[in-house]
Amino acid sequence: MKVVFLKNVPKVAKLGEIKEVTDGYGRNFLIPKKLAVLAAPGVTDNLEAQSRAQAKKQSQIEAKLIEMAKKLDNKEVILKAKAGSKDRLYGRVTNADIAAELNRTTGVAVDKRKIELAEPIRELGSYEIVIKLSKDIMSKIKITVTEEGAG
Repeated sequence: MKVVFLKNVPKVAKLGEIKEVTDGYGRNFLIPKKLAVLAAPGVTDNLEAQSRAQAKKQSQIEAKLIEMAKKLDNKEVILKAKAGSKDRLYGRVTNADIAAELNRTTGVAVDKRKIELAEPIRELGSYEIVIKLSKDIMSKIKITVTEEGAG
């Protein structure tokens, strides 16, 4: 029996694939759980149209991410924090703080999970941070942490 997969089925097939499966597996498992449908000419045409629409949508999202990366590239963000002796911060600067400051200064909303920070910043100084917007779209920004009340 030929079926078109509507969802990814681990170790069997991916979304949109047309595969030959045993009759029992198709009738008793795949079709009742809406993981696949019988491969008919109308179904395959519909699936191809959906995949084209998905590809178009993905390219639009990627274009927006590239534009966002260009806006963020080499930006400098200055954060103020309370510091004690030896330039140690009382608190710490986290991904959320950086995302909020980026949104406030540049108007670009960046998800805090996209900011790659090995550990929170605990000292005054300048840091170069990578923002990974997608798998292969990255942007570097400079963060300068200064003491609150100074300069």
